[in-house]
Amino acid sequence: MNQPTTSTPARYQALVGGEWIDAGDQWLDVHDPAAWDTVIAQVPSLSADTVRGAYKSAREGAEQWAATGALARSAVLFRAAAVLRERAPELVALLTRENGKTTAEATVEVAKSAEFFEFYAGLARLPYGELIHDARERTTTSVRREPVGVVLVITPWNDPLLTPARKLAPALFAGNAVVLKPASDTPVIALELVRALVDAGVPARAVTTVTGRAGNIADALLDSDEIDAVTFTGSTEVGLDLQRSLAGRNLRVQTEMGGKNASIVLKDADLDLAADTIAAAGFAQAGQRCTATSRVLVETSVHDALLERLLARAGALVAGAGSAKGTTLCPVINPAHRREIEEHVARAEAEGGRVLTGSVDTSGLAADGCFVQPTVVADVTPDMSIWTQEVFGPVIAVMPVAGLEEAIELTNASEYGLSAALFTRDIGASETFLDRVRTGQAAVNLPTSGWDVHHPFGGFKLSGSAHKEQGLEALHFYQRVKTCAVRAV
Repeated sequence: MNQPTTSTPARYQALVGGEWIDAGDQWLDVHDPAAWDTVIAQVPSLSADTVRGAYKSAREGAEQWAATGALARSAVLFRAAAVLRERAPELVALLTRENGKTTAEATVEVAKSAEFFEFYAGLARLPYGELIHDARERTTTSVRREPVGVVLVITPWNDPLLTPARKLAPALFAGNAVVLKPASDTPVIALELVRALVDAGVPARAVTTVTGRAGNIADALLDSDEIDAVTFTGSTEVGLDLQRSLAGRNLRVQTEMGGKNASIVLKDADLDLAADTIAAAGFAQAGQRCTATSRVLVETSVHDALLERLLARAGALVAGAGSAKGTTLCPVINPAHRREIEEHVARAEAEGGRVLTGSVDTSGLAADGCFVQPTVVADVTPDMSIWTQEVFGPVIAVMPVAGLEEAIELTNASEYGLSAALFTRDIGASETFLDRVRTGQAAVNLPTSGWDVHHPFGGFKLSGSAHKEQGLEALHFYQRVKTCAVRAV
């Protein structure tokens, strides 16, 4: 693990120019969401000049790493996965303090992060490249795939280990260098990931880390001519701003953005399965997932029965610090985000929604931590903001519908298109749903969240750009194609 440079709070260094550095007296505080006044760590608040200088080193790292054979890179990534598994207890504890996740949620995140490196490392022994027929005499034509070079990776706070792993694993497997900018709320776990990669054998110049305040370093982060690709996960607003700021530059841009994911419940559905699945997808991680279920469209005849079940599941949650025994409802990331969620709920009530909460007592916790009641909003109409805007909290809006046709139409009416689910026993309804729903992920009798590392992932419309993440699809973003022809003479 990265050893802190002082005792309390722990101080961590950033990896820049192949060296672990601090920032003199310029530090960024990292808070515990369950006890906000507690500063658990500090990371360097780097200057714009330091960030600009980092890119030259990253280019050198890209050349060194690309020259390393694929099998050798694979061995390093396998070792990185092993290091993550060896350090799992410490990483889980850090995740629960820095992000607020429950121990169960953090344990899954660490394991999945290791699996990303194992999956891409395993690809090194598969066939690669293509031979193409050529009309020219005695000419052999082939296709090669090469790394794009230097990739800027901008990651969010909600999955602060998994999202960097999702991006760094294919980027590094392909032979690129990465410049990682983690979210300022959760930078420490990303620094620990990079520590694991370097300890496993990734050249230090191939994995630069940038920590600091976005307002101070945003221009320096994006302006370098050394950048060949930018991959971003975060809000739609920031993602679209990023696209605009990079428009006209000859580089690749990947943005995985927001969602307003719907689950449809038909009258023939297993209501207990539906309620269990929707509650887990909507309330786990305090609803702070782009794939969280936030809209439920339920056939009128079973509307009240499903609503009752959802409220019971909400009320069974136990709020507390992520590391506390029995906690099933974690805090949200910071006080500002808590206020945003509460404002969404207040606006829903003002617009005519019926706000219902589970019987979870967060009153004693609220003074110290960033806790939000798990909330169900009923009597929702399609024009309400709670139905159209991403809340990113433990809030589910429920609307009755006449049947599948209306439900699919309302699901598709959103400007987002990340994930959707259907609950039914009808195979015909399942096929209609899968054919007609306009989301990048579609599931039947399963949650809107929870995809494996080898499954292509990404949304339509304002949920994301055309480039998918995960699985073999992810490599298309991190590789460029070279067509080669050789004539024998």
